[in-house]
Amino acid sequence: MTVEDEEDFQSSTHCHICMEEFTDSTIRVRDHAHVSGKFRGASCRDCNLNFKEHTFVPVIFHNLKQFDAHLICSSIGIFKSEEIGCIATNAEKYISFNLSNLRFIDSYQFLNCSLEELVSSMSKENPKETFKHFTKEFDDDKRIALLLKKGTYPYEYIDNAARFNETELPSIDKFYSNLSEKTISQTEYEHAQRVWNQMNIKNIGEYHDLYLKTDVLLLADVFETFRKKWITNYSLDPANYYTLPGLSWQSALKMTGVRLELLTDPTMWLFFEQSIRGGLTMVSCRHAKANNPYLSNYDPALPTSYLMYVDANNLYGLSMSMPLAVGKFQWLSEEEINDFNVLNVSNNADIGYVIECDLDYPDNLHDLHNDFPLAVEKGVITNEMLSPHSRHLYEQANDDGKEYQPSTKLLATLKDKKHYILHYVNLKLYLKLGLVLKKIHNIVSFEQRPWLKQYIDFNTEMRKKGY
Repeated sequence: MTVEDEEDFQSSTHCHICMEEFTDSTIRVRDHAHVSGKFRGASCRDCNLNFKEHTFVPVIFHNLKQFDAHLICSSIGIFKSEEIGCIATNAEKYISFNLSNLRFIDSYQFLNCSLEELVSSMSKENPKETFKHFTKEFDDDKRIALLLKKGTYPYEYIDNAARFNETELPSIDKFYSNLSEKTISQTEYEHAQRVWNQMNIKNIGEYHDLYLKTDVLLLADVFETFRKKWITNYSLDPANYYTLPGLSWQSALKMTGVRLELLTDPTMWLFFEQSIRGGLTMVSCRHAKANNPYLSNYDPALPTSYLMYVDANNLYGLSMSMPLAVGKFQWLSEEEINDFNVLNVSNNADIGYVIECDLDYPDNLHDLHNDFPLAVEKGVITNEMLSPHSRHLYEQANDDGKEYQPSTKLLATLKDKKHYILHYVNLKLYLKLGLVLKKIHNIVSFEQRPWLKQYIDFNTEMRKKGY
């Protein structure tokens, strides 16, 4: 340890790992990296003992899940003496897999666009600073500018290894792709010719190697830039994670320091699970007609009306900035349910509720709510429920005469709701819009606070700054 390290240790008031303040009973230790030996910070003894180094080496492919994993996994079985594992979404797609201490991850699961778009989004004003790995290999400014542009490759033309010995760039028609059903543009082909000539390429094999090398180096620079920014802003390394959602969730927990209580009551777990319905999807044809003096067909005998288009920004961010459950989940007693009045509970109260209730949909609201009914619910669509038009469409599509099979769908109907589970803020809205609360069956209360708002606001500011 240096003198500065010792001064840092002696003056530290918080553990650099758990961020908890040291107390008189805390046993403080000097946490250090076991490989380099460098001092990392003062920590609690327990944190130091549990702070383990990662022993895997991340191997990063762009779009591994869709393409490269198939090639690798078809041969990975030859390493019979090595430990092999995977995280799969199905039998053909793998989020990650490991071979011994090599962990294969997909950069596309973090950066969801093409490598070309990612490279374009990075500043090219000082490429030797932005693309460090790339410019170490290609140090000539003209070559750097040339190779930073998207390259092209005749994938389908290279159908055997002998092609690599050909000494001329294939003609433009050889770049045809059956997938896109077209060849490359004249501009793209001229760029390929410049690459061939300026890089002094002797055969297609060298062109092939250069194409792969530039892709790998650019991906390295893109992902390293992403890692550095994330480590700077969130103090977590993306290379230790599998996907952006998992990384973002851990970053939120770390930044906010929240301690979320986990559900231990199976009945309560199922209660919350029943309230998950998914998102409403529809094909809608909007029609509205205005009548006002600014229109050529204005009819003064009819009521004056205008059209207004309204959109809401940042819906997810707004929702996640609201009070969210953190713990102290409990069932309300029958007596507490009888005394409960949801309209008296503030949307920002310290205690929130999820309620199972019966709701009536008054007939006088049916015409008004017909285009967008409240309180969507899962339900089984039987043959008797099909409209004449839906039945006609089914008969048209069902050439083999199979009997209609009832299926569960998310429904927006004007029917009364029985044992409907929802958040208390939603219930307040439904009552305000005219639904009638007939009976409350169960209520779960919980402590809530806008714990995620700090993380959402931070990301909003980062986005404004162009990160």
